Amino acid sequence: MPFTPTLATLGYVLSPDAAKVLLIHRNTRPDDAHFGKYNGLGGKLDAGEDIVAGMRREIREEAGIVCTSLRLRGTISWPGFGKQGDDWFGFIFIIDAWTGSANVSNAEGTLEWVAIEEMQNLPLWEGDRYFLPLVFDDKIKQFHGVMPYRDGRPLTWSYSVLGD
Repeated sequence: MPFTPTLATLGYVLSPDAAKVLLIHRNTRPDDAHFGKYNGLGGKLDAGEDIVAGMRREIREEAGIVCTSLRLRGTISWPGFGKQGDDWFGFIFIIDAWTGSANVSNAEGTLEWVAIEEMQNLPLWEGDRYFLPLVFDDKIKQFHGVMPYRDGRPLTWSYSVLGD
């Protein structure tokens, strides 16, 4: 059967000093599959939209800021991640320059600046703990991973890394 995932972006906005990252605490809708978790910003691509335009749109919609510099850090295939076990494929970005003032909240939850080294102490998707170190490791040019899910939990994690 062909792999026909939902295409999505996931972005981590850095503070001007690159010490903190803007995360959303999904705390507004108890019926949200992400409820209670912290996550980067992003979402599904619109039809006819490239991944960079999609990432910029999501950051503008969710945080109220405009990306002026972003870097693709990698991709992740999430077979079985969706509510009905549907497949997702994500493009993971670092946003290292932006203009405007970040919102303090949106319809999905509260936006919070968190020290990068404190991220692992937050309630995250279990699978995020595997790939987040790669997102923030500047020695790695890009990573490309596969993380199958079942019943909301990762089954395995494998990835390839592109070097310098």
